[in-house]
Amino acid sequence: MSTETSTWAPVCALEDIPHLGSRIVRSDTGDIAIFRNDSEVFAVHDKCPHKGGPLSQGIVHGNTVTCPLHSWKIQLDSGDAVAPDVGCTRSFEVKVEQGQVLLKA
Repeated sequence: MSTETSTWAPVCALEDIPHLGSRIVRSDTGDIAIFRNDSEVFAVHDKCPHKGGPLSQGIVHGNTVTCPLHSWKIQLDSGDAVAPDVGCTRSFEVKVEQGQVLLKA
């Protein structure tokens, strides 16, 4: 039996996130960038592991985003930097139900 106490919090409508774009969600632990590609939604801390660049302002391509400051590519599903770069930003669980984006809190 699970003792999980996490809940899913609604953050926005799916249509509020531009295709191949992002939307910011403010949290006590820092901004979270919610990304949308062709078929999926992802959530990562809005800071590149390199120099803290705003990933939400980067270019989304497939399951990665390119940081606008120094062109590091970050995997949206895990938050890991794409080789040869090394580093990670926190990723968050996110899902879509009935057109609403939900973030696991």
